[in-house]
Amino acid sequence: MDRIRIEGLEFHGFHGVPAAEREIGHRYRVDAVLELDLRPAAAEDDVELTVDYGEVARTLIQVGTGPSVRLVETLAEGMAAAVFQQFPRVRALELQVAKIHPPVALQFAAAVIEIRRSRDEY
Repeated sequence: MDRIRIEGLEFHGFHGVPAAEREIGHRYRVDAVLELDLRPAAAEDDVELTVDYGEVARTLIQVGTGPSVRLVETLAEGMAAAVFQQFPRVRALELQVAKIHPPVALQFAAAVIEIRRSRDEY
């Protein structure tokens, strides 16, 4: 399978276990790898035969800035489901969803959830 990568997509979302996190929000970063067959698009030089990565990015942002959830795990699953629903050419997907500077008593850059899903799981 071929791959399209979307790297460093950032947004401000209102997710977290404590209510204060859902009110104030955090910065999140998403990296996505979409797996699909790119040969038809390349052979025909036709964008309709591939996946518009800008539209995928907008979909990820829409989920990320949408209704609050408690867990980053839930957020990642929602993103995966939306991609499979809206982009039928995507056969598999890897997502990394990072909460940048999470509110914990330790200092680190991000807490990252990484999932891999395939279309047949949905």
